[in-house]
Amino acid sequence: MGNHHKKLLNNLEELRKTACLTQQELSKSAGVSRKSINAIENGIYVPSTVLALKIANTLNCTVEDLFKLP
Repeated sequence: MGNHHKKLLNNLEELRKTACLTQQELSKSAGVSRKSINAIENGIYVPSTVLALKIANTLNCTVEDLFKLP
């Protein structure tokens, strides 16, 4: 799976909160642990393509809305 990437811009927390979801609720929908969602939000973990797509689907957005390179 993905590794830490300091230059990856991450909007997951903002989009999750806009959708009124907790980390636990998002993790259940995406099929991962809450700790995984937390690690992604904090830039510690870069998700796989499949996980990024699952998260984007749950949040009704694109992967590009979630993650960007500067």
